[in-house]
Amino acid sequence: MENPGEINAYQLAQKALVDIKTSIYILLAGSPKDGLTNVEIGRSLGIYMGHVGHEGHIPRTLLAIMEAEGVVVQDKDSKKWRCVR
Repeated sequence: MENPGEINAYQLAQKALVDIKTSIYILLAGSPKDGLTNVEIGRSLGIYMGHVGHEGHIPRTLLAIMEAEGVVVQDKDSKKWRCVR
């Protein structure tokens, strides 16, 4: 039998990921047609952070997950992200 604390921790982490990804989606859905950069997304949501030289890893990692899920896409030239509609 698994430790109930481990199950709760896992569920909490998964909910947090869903909440942040939903926030990113809502922000992008209301953004200009050409989208927003990683920095603009992270700063708008207060999640632009990381250790020195690697700032922005939190939103960039989440954007990569959302891209793999087919929810967002990045313009390779402008580096801006937008919702897949």
